[in-house]
Amino acid sequence: MTDFIPALSNLPTPSAQRIALRVVAPAERAIRQAHPWVFDQSIIEQSHSGVPGDLAVIFDSKRKFLAIGLYDPTSPIRVRILQKGKPAPIDQNWFQEKIKTAAALRASLQQQDTNGYRLVHGENDGLPGLIIDRYAETFVIKLYTPAWVPHLKVICSALAQVHPFERLILRLSRSLTKQTKYLHGLSDGMTIAGQTPEGLLLFKENGLTFECDPINGQKTGFFLDQRENRARVKNLSKGKSVLNVFSYTGGFSLYAADGGAKEVVSVDFSTPATEATLRNIVHNQHLPNVRAAAFETIDRDAFEVLAEMKENNRRFDVVILDPPMFAQNQAQVEAALSAYRRLTILGLAVLKPGGVLVQASCSSRVDADSFFNAVHRSANEAGRFLREIELTAHAIDHPISFKEGAYLKCLFAIAA
Repeated sequence: MTDFIPALSNLPTPSAQRIALRVVAPAERAIRQAHPWVFDQSIIEQSHSGVPGDLAVIFDSKRKFLAIGLYDPTSPIRVRILQKGKPAPIDQNWFQEKIKTAAALRASLQQQDTNGYRLVHGENDGLPGLIIDRYAETFVIKLYTPAWVPHLKVICSALAQVHPFERLILRLSRSLTKQTKYLHGLSDGMTIAGQTPEGLLLFKENGLTFECDPINGQKTGFFLDQRENRARVKNLSKGKSVLNVFSYTGGFSLYAADGGAKEVVSVDFSTPATEATLRNIVHNQHLPNVRAAAFETIDRDAFEVLAEMKENNRRFDVVILDPPMFAQNQAQVEAALSAYRRLTILGLAVLKPGGVLVQASCSSRVDADSFFNAVHRSANEAGRFLREIELTAHAIDHPISFKEGAYLKCLFAIAA
């Protein structure tokens, strides 16, 4: 049995008394269609008040069981659905089955020399507001709502039963770190099982070695969602010069080199990120193609670097544009699309005729059609017709089960 820190034993337990709810007809329909959220304004009847993590049972208009979920009075998403249609005890066995199902979906990744991936993708794997990522034998649980706090020990025990680990680290969303009242001593980056790592961790992705910082790094330490797009870049890079813009710690850069790229330039505003890129290059020196590639890192503003490269007539065979989220909310969508269009024009200005443009968006507020249309329109304005090779979305370990869960889209195209 895995030993967890004593703090987990001191967490509150959910109330034995379930909160009974009734919701408006559109919310009923959404639940029947497997939507994982119930918003506060959809509730028309509630038996009593509750605290984060209490279980709420939703009844339909005929007073029959509709669903059960985690109650969170601190969020407009008032209930996160766990089980619908048929009642079931929400206990360790229930959580184990959810994690086991998620693990089975990702089983093929381990045959691809990969031990870094997302094991549980929140709502899309039936555990809304909770992420579990794997980095070799270290697992990271990230919570996005205080509703998971009373269930954390049970979740950790369920995970240990399905997939034993050397250590388990807890990450909290930015908003959750501010809700100290409901954290009961938990903190972002704390080790809740095993020994706290003394430094960075190494893991494998398609045979490449990467480092991550699961305690202080962005997300849970690495951007795991672009693995399959990185592999596509590898297949397009033989003998090519490659520019990786918003390179972070060099994921696309290493794949391009492993694919035989002769030159790889990585651009990121963050100096620590470019330093990590250099370390990742060292981690992969045993690979002949990586050892043979010429690498350059630039830690400056991406838009400024692209404009400067255009002025200096510097051109590449492959240009990768993978920026951070441009739209945090609906009000920022137009500004985000404008930024994508500007980025497309700048990227194409340094792409050789016949070269490959790889452009991605991780902004969930910007839908795929709007994004791809913006890229094509900007390319036409720049006089560069794009012939699509492929349009991609989510990888196997980032499944999507409801509309709002979709965020990642990527275009691969040859530019005339």
